[in-house]
Amino acid sequence: MILLQQSRKILATFLLIGVLMITTACGGAVSQVDRPTTPSAISQDVTYAELERGNTPGGQTFGNWVVQTSHGLVQDAYVRDNNKLGVVISSKVRPNEVRPLAKSLVQGFHKNFPKQDIKVLIYAPDKQLILTTEYDTQTNQVKYT
Repeated sequence: MILLQQSRKILATFLLIGVLMITTACGGAVSQVDRPTTPSAISQDVTYAELERGNTPGGQTFGNWVVQTSHGLVQDAYVRDNNKLGVVISSKVRPNEVRPLAKSLVQGFHKNFPKQDIKVLIYAPDKQLILTTEYDTQTNQVKYT
């Protein structure tokens, strides 16, 4: 009897996962909610929603990619002027993992925005700055502060 109940729970879990995967993968067109557009201080035709992850299309795309591929290690990310990346890490990141994560972010950021000095700012979950990483293109050196 217990085996039958466990089997039903496991089957129901897999069915639910399957339905969620299919519905999100085959969702088709997504309707957007109309939001009032108020001009920001940066430009008259750029809204705050567009600035959430980046103030350029490339920056927006990279910021979204960082959050989506981080497997929960990054809560939020933003890119400004294609040379500054700010990242809010989750509590899953241990203190000894912050610097290697910053190094990986610098490498990925530099690949997407080459030929310029870049800066990666790492923030704790409470949004306090904990590490600044700078990449100098002339020396190919990474500096941590």
